Amino acid sequence: MGKPTLRKGRERENKRHQWRPHPSSPASSSSHLPHLFDDVGVDRSAYDDRVRFRDPITRHDTIDGYLLNIRLLKLLFRPDFYLHHVEQTGPYEITTRWTMVMKFVLLPWKPELVFTGLSIMGVNPQNLKFCSHVDIWDSIQNNEYFSFEGLGDVFKQLRIYKTPEIETPKYLILKRTANYEIRSYPPFLIVEAKGDKLTGSSGFNNVTGYIFGKNASSEKIAMTTPVFTQASDDILSDVSIQIVLPMNKDLDSLPAPNTEAVNLRKVEGGIAAVKKFSGRPKEEIVIQKEKELRSQLLKDVLKPQHGCLLARYNDPRTQSFIMRNEVLIWLNDFTLE
Repeated sequence: MGKPTLRKGRERENKRHQWRPHPSSPASSSSHLPHLFDDVGVDRSAYDDRVRFRDPITRHDTIDGYLLNIRLLKLLFRPDFYLHHVEQTGPYEITTRWTMVMKFVLLPWKPELVFTGLSIMGVNPQNLKFCSHVDIWDSIQNNEYFSFEGLGDVFKQLRIYKTPEIETPKYLILKRTANYEIRSYPPFLIVEAKGDKLTGSSGFNNVTGYIFGKNASSEKIAMTTPVFTQASDDILSDVSIQIVLPMNKDLDSLPAPNTEAVNLRKVEGGIAAVKKFSGRPKEEIVIQKEKELRSQLLKDVLKPQHGCLLARYNDPRTQSFIMRNEVLIWLNDFTLE
């Protein structure tokens, strides 16, 4: 599976920018930027008193307004902020790429909102402090304030998806567009069996039997989510059904299966494009979602691998409008620009 290249740099482009802040100036270090929303917080001394902040739905023109915006986000959304890279992009300008994952705690279902994008930060040449901060979201076209498209992108993410509160593979969202997410997955273990079709149940009793104790040591293993169904070919016919095993397990410590119909293996992880949808995952719907995702990836000049995975997070008794389903396609040679 394709491994990420998060940054190769723009060496030739950046050679044009000769300015480098003095080591003693606040703008000489970006070390405070990963701490915008954690307990360390913002280094106020790195900012001019008049900071021009803009994102698609917010604007402020003073350091007090800028800091108030950060405090409100921390209070209402409890953000997790990931800084992917920082580079100088102009004579008095740096650009950062980031991911922000938030939960809106005022709604009972605490929806997850994800934003990824660029921050273009200007430096005042007189005092070498940050004097402007403009955010550009990957998920919309119109990033000018005030963007109704941006507001719609916020409301779209407030819908209900039910994700069971059990262990699930970790991942980091590198980029969220209007149509899909790009995620980085570390390695994880699965138990798998032969399936019949993407939305079928053939093989499910074999894999659940293994985790419920039908194995060499009769060990019961904790259930996780989602249940994956993998199609390895372009016509989505070579199918296996998979359950992810707990993250604290390794292949050496797991009991052997009782039947040759069940296989244990390590998924190496990598970069996947993911399209999320609700409702009951009928075969024709899943195939259409896979076609839509693959078409969007090719349009964006990405390199999707053959086949796909269907991720089903809920049991069949779940109300269809809150079901969480995903189609995943692994990518080759992905670079986060």
